[in-house]
Amino acid sequence: MGVRQFDISLRVNGEDVSARIEARKTLVDFLRDDLALTGTHVGCEHGVCGACTLLVDGEVVRGCLVLAVQCDGTRVDTIEGLSDSGAIADLQHAFAARNALQCGYCTPGMLIGAQELLAQGGVPSRETIREHMSGNYCRCTGYQAIVDAVEAVAVARAGGKA
Repeated sequence: MGVRQFDISLRVNGEDVSARIEARKTLVDFLRDDLALTGTHVGCEHGVCGACTLLVDGEVVRGCLVLAVQCDGTRVDTIEGLSDSGAIADLQHAFAARNALQCGYCTPGMLIGAQELLAQGGVPSRETIREHMSGNYCRCTGYQAIVDAVEAVAVARAGGKA
């Protein structure tokens, strides 16, 4: 029995992409292996660590739990797309300024999760930030600096009013 393949078309970081892929290929593997978008990392492969976090049609998903064929017709935004567009420049600067990153393995997922939270507007409480970011594991920095960075950007985006 041969490997089943499907044709898919999706929009990745603003560019239309079409490919023929194996039915069992995960979205994160498709992005990394087929499109050379390696900013999204593979960690636990069980959807627990958050290293493979990306946006599909504006919603955070774990790329290791989603098959690429499920994304046919969708819009996928990776850390490369958000970074290149400047959409998260303030978050990137805040993470660096507050030492909220060290090895950087979790950082793409953290930034995408933080962007999703901040896109809701307003200034979330520190507890809300912690809860929202709880699905992304970091083994180097601890979470205080990450919460500090997200909170600082939220306040700045709200015009300096907490």
